[in-house]
Amino acid sequence: MTPILKLSELAEGQLARLLRRSEIDIDSALAVAQTVIDRVKAEGDAGVLHYARTFDYPDATLESLRVTEEEFERAEAQLEPELRRAVEHSLRNIQAVHTKQMPPPIHLAEIEPGVLAGEKITPIPRVGLYVPRGKGAFPSMMLMLAAPARVAGVKSIAVCTPPDPQGQVEPVSLVAARLAGVTEVYKLGGVQALAALGLGTGLVPKVDKLIGPCSAYGAAAKRILFGSVDVGLPAGPSESIILADETADPRLAALDLLIEAEHGSDSAALLVTHSGDLAQAAQGHVETYLQQLPPRRRQFCEEGLANYGGILLTPDLNASLDFINTYAPEHLQLLVADPLALLGKIDNAGEILLGAHTPSSAATYAIGVNAVLPTGGFARSYSAVSVFDFLKRSTVAYLTPEGFNGVKDTVTALADYEDFPAHALAIRERERLWGL
Repeated sequence: MTPILKLSELAEGQLARLLRRSEIDIDSALAVAQTVIDRVKAEGDAGVLHYARTFDYPDATLESLRVTEEEFERAEAQLEPELRRAVEHSLRNIQAVHTKQMPPPIHLAEIEPGVLAGEKITPIPRVGLYVPRGKGAFPSMMLMLAAPARVAGVKSIAVCTPPDPQGQVEPVSLVAARLAGVTEVYKLGGVQALAALGLGTGLVPKVDKLIGPCSAYGAAAKRILFGSVDVGLPAGPSESIILADETADPRLAALDLLIEAEHGSDSAALLVTHSGDLAQAAQGHVETYLQQLPPRRRQFCEEGLANYGGILLTPDLNASLDFINTYAPEHLQLLVADPLALLGKIDNAGEILLGAHTPSSAATYAIGVNAVLPTGGFARSYSAVSVFDFLKRSTVAYLTPEGFNGVKDTVTALADYEDFPAHALAIRERERLWGL
């Protein structure tokens, strides 16, 4: 039975565990991730191949690790027309949302007479995308990562995704990659994939940035690789909060609770409400809907809800909001009478889905907003994947003669105070040379 927890009665340790969710698993995975990364760093392709044979597929060879043109074509031939239309629809909306995010390539503004400042925006040269597969196939994740990278103008994109035991990449993901403009795909999963991308080997050239959701082991690997490569936002095991008030339909609350819970037993899914009646009703519906899931997904939901989630009963709506902002969930859905009225009160969430018609599954597949989101409480400081994850900014400044005259005394005064004589000399000599 899905537990109902009362926020006011949680012991300090219980609350801490709830807030930590699967970050506990990431901590325990660090030693294993370090071992794999050290071997890949020392042995390059040989280390990658060793772990590919150990964890990905036993018959791997160095030559077979990169997806060939023939494999792309075979995947195209296997794709059912209805599924292709769904992939194309999803891609169109993702491209539309992310195209609207693009800033102008160069912008300068006059700050004061003769002083111009702004930015030049350029794409990151080479990016590595990690598309997981361990608990299912995720062509949607391929689109969510590859489409914004292409919209941003990244010229070199490498994808790593785990193959099946026969060494085959999930075909719909290959079609999604090709439709999004990506053809460099490697049959590698887990820590060895991230190590190959982040460190570089003979087979897999080093990338400038790594991005993509991971298991606990992958998230641990990103922590270790930080410093060798930009590892992007922390995107670990799935998590969600459904905020419901007394007006919510408990059937929908129960259904939506299971969306992220079915990703894996390390997923954290919470129904947060101040309505005892709704909590009780939703609890019963969860058990009913669980029986409609296949055994593997049902087990994921049951284990995740027991370990990291459940139904949290709070004293009132304000207490629910306070908990949400402390938790900083990856996915947040507002099943309340007036979701727009609460939008301004949510400070920390990866995505905020408004109302009963906007379940997390719709955002994952069709709306176009990005479903690669910060987890583990990092929604306090990180954002959803966007074109900005694939862009970098160079500040640009320009002084006219008038502008130079306007700032020179400020520069020398501050340079003298901070004891940087060369800074000040560069200004004073210009004054002398130019007769100012």
